[in-house]
Amino acid sequence: MGIQLKAKGIHDFLILEKADDLGGTWRENTYPGAECDIPSALYSYSFEPYPYWEYKWSHQPQILEYIKHCALKYELYPHIRFKHTFIGASWNNNHWEVYLEDGQTYHTRTLITAIGQLHYPSIPNFRGKDTLTIPHFHSAQWNHDLDLKGKSVGVIGNAASAIQFVPQIAKEAAKVTVFQRSANWMLPKQDRLYRNWEKSLVRRFPFLLKLYRLKLWLLGGALFLMLGKSKNLLRTFYQWRSRVFIKKYIKDENLRQKLIPTYPLG
Repeated sequence: MGIQLKAKGIHDFLILEKADDLGGTWRENTYPGAECDIPSALYSYSFEPYPYWEYKWSHQPQILEYIKHCALKYELYPHIRFKHTFIGASWNNNHWEVYLEDGQTYHTRTLITAIGQLHYPSIPNFRGKDTLTIPHFHSAQWNHDLDLKGKSVGVIGNAASAIQFVPQIAKEAAKVTVFQRSANWMLPKQDRLYRNWEKSLVRRFPFLLKLYRLKLWLLGGALFLMLGKSKNLLRTFYQWRSRVFIKKYIKDENLRQKLIPTYPLG
């Protein structure tokens, strides 16, 4: 939003940020294996393609690096007020009064809210939560000081974050137990490092990166459009492939059945 305002010649604006740095989700989530579930060439601004992605699906540190790169390149830092926590606003005499946690008030003709929804971790209200004496934390508030080597670890949930960090902590913990509410459809992630010649090529010919981005966008859009139909061969194929994937790694038939979702893929 800030970049596009400047492109329109509008420079009289402020961005209020409650934290002391940029990044949102990619600043907060630093758990092992944190990465995006959208290919990096697509998970980036169309007007700012990035020829330096290391992986097809980039990891958290490089996504945060990209966000800061954009803020620096488009000179957004002078517009940002860090440690400014918004708590509310009211419309008064043809302008907005914007209230901050520290008591400050801003007056503005236009107010745009761009508040993320994932910055407050959701912790289930299970019995004994308030009396736990063992180390415990939410994945969005990862305790990097805790050494998991040789420990028995319990993980509540098996969705996006768990899919990323469970394989990482399983490499060092003595035992990892995942508490699952409902099963997820999963397929092998065809991730890989970009080769040096590929990165050199798109740096030399930037239009190739834009074409690659367009291809990912078209394929992804077509895939979700087709999966949305009630009956189709594509869904049947991917569900079969997911079951084959589960069967390859899970030998216990009872456990295998618990890992197959009861709802259609997509």
